[in-house]
Amino acid sequence: MANTQDIRRRIKSIRNTAQITKAMQMVAASKMRKAQQHALAGRPYAALMNKVLVSLQNRTDPRFHPLLAIRPLQKELVLIISTDKGLCGALNTNLFREAANFDPAKTNFVVTGKKARQFIARTKRELLADFELKDSPSFVEAKPISKFCMEKFLRREVDKVSVLYTHFINTINQRTVVQTLLPISSFDLPKGEGAQGETKGVDPMIGYIFEPSAEVVLDSVLPYYISYQVFQMILDARASEHSARMVAMKNATDNANQFIKDLTLEYNKMRQASITTELLEIATAQMALAG
Repeated sequence: MANTQDIRRRIKSIRNTAQITKAMQMVAASKMRKAQQHALAGRPYAALMNKVLVSLQNRTDPRFHPLLAIRPLQKELVLIISTDKGLCGALNTNLFREAANFDPAKTNFVVTGKKARQFIARTKRELLADFELKDSPSFVEAKPISKFCMEKFLRREVDKVSVLYTHFINTINQRTVVQTLLPISSFDLPKGEGAQGETKGVDPMIGYIFEPSAEVVLDSVLPYYISYQVFQMILDARASEHSARMVAMKNATDNANQFIKDLTLEYNKMRQASITTELLEIATAQMALAG
């Protein structure tokens, strides 16, 4: 049974841990606010770009564009967007559980984040490229990732490109998503906020004229659309990471404080029992002397 000295030592150790988790919670909260703002700020632009692409598809025959070509699936490329650090709850665990569902014999992987790299090495899957990104990446820094994926698809080395990432919903909720990046088709284009409520099949950009032609604009917009989609997914993943880490550190701090309360209560009970025992011994000795 632990004595009072052991309990005091444990209380001190847990209090030090609580201070660390509290500091990490504050840092994550600061990064979370910025990451959430960046992720949410890009969604209206993505919705408008979606409307332009839908309009272009209605005015052209997208079957002849190489980025829209649907081929029999023999090889798939999966881009995993993970974190560089842990302590963010089950975020990476959910990602890798979904990644494990892909057939290793028919799937190649591209990763960003140390955790994904470690998962691929641990499970002995085929890794084609590993990209490192800053904590707050810019569009230019994220563009080589989408360019690499498009090149693999256009060279017919893979027949499909998917992205596995964590979609940011709010501070508490983040959802693991597998989204098809290539080939693009009308049913793969996500519906943005600006396209909600519009009748299916109706040109959302009626009254606009594309010059020099819709086909030329489609050729120019599609690669940029792919790059922006990947960039938006990275922003969502960053917002999810900092939100999950802030919540995890808050839970760790709360659990540590509760543990300290429980140990303090146990410590006080042991001290009270020790004092009571000493008083009884003194009273017994006095009674023995008096008798």
